[in-house]
Amino acid sequence: MAVLVIPARYDSKRLPGKPLLAETGKPLVVHVLERARGARRITRALVATDDPRIVEAVTAAGGEAVLTSETCRCGTERVAEVAAGMPGEEVFVNLQGDEPEMDPGDIDRLAALLEETEVPMATLAAPFSPGEDPRDPAVVKVVAGPGGDALYFSRAPIPFDRDGDGPARPLHHLGIYGYRRETLLRLAALPVSPLERTERLEQLRALENGIRIRILRVDRAPPGIDTPEGYRAFVRRQAAGPRER
Repeated sequence: MAVLVIPARYDSKRLPGKPLLAETGKPLVVHVLERARGARRITRALVATDDPRIVEAVTAAGGEAVLTSETCRCGTERVAEVAAGMPGEEVFVNLQGDEPEMDPGDIDRLAALLEETEVPMATLAAPFSPGEDPRDPAVVKVVAGPGGDALYFSRAPIPFDRDGDGPARPLHHLGIYGYRRETLLRLAALPVSPLERTERLEQLRALENGIRIRILRVDRAPPGIDTPEGYRAFVRRQAAGPRER
């Protein structure tokens, strides 16, 4: 079983105040938390944030939230701060706070992988669906080796198909990670790496420091909320109801 932590930061360059957007009738971060509660392998789900307004919104909705340090440089560091106070827990899942439509079954699959193997860190990825643009920098791409471990993550199209007929295709990376406790605490203590700083992708810190990331392939990538347009689309899906999503 695993503890799931949702790191939530109020400031966002592309969508300020994103966790508290509430055109659906409830804050976005609460949607994410409720989705996480549907996973059967999660014993505890909570929000970790540096903003009291987010704590207030989550607790008002009946959820659990904790204040973490303002010095956390990324979501992984926020999750690690929570993990440091839970010495009896071995597996932690980091579900990003802009993933309100993550499949609870896929969360369970990720948690099970960490529980049942010695993999130090893992994440989910899916094939690109028709209509998705792999060139979109808001969509993170990943390529994996034959053993299933990540070779590289990028906001740019990877790999570069020089002749236009290469067999290798990238996968769409999902905003979720699983870690063994020791790996999580080690990763959070490392300095920001050059590739991480360049791409603004915290998982590159792991790869640059020799930490393997297993890629667990799932059927589809739920739409994350990165832009005002993405949030408006989410609101429309919520209004349409489950039959039309």
